[in-house]
Amino acid sequence: MYTITFLPLFLGNLRGWEWLIIFLAILLLFGGKKIPELMRGIGKGIHSFRQGLQEAKDEMTKPVDKDSAA
Repeated sequence: MYTITFLPLFLGNLRGWEWLIIFLAILLLFGGKKIPELMRGIGKGIHSFRQGLQEAKDEMTKPVDKDSAA
């Protein structure tokens, strides 16, 4: 099976200073207290997305019941 990478290509080209600037911009925009809440929300969203993908995959690989198809 193929592994899907969700990381955009440009993030691999960032060096130390660029990451520092991005981190400081996020810190200024959201503040120190909001960042854990933001990360928690992103984590829950990713978990929900992966769970939905797994449910769809299970539904697609589930054998078809002959009684329900008729």
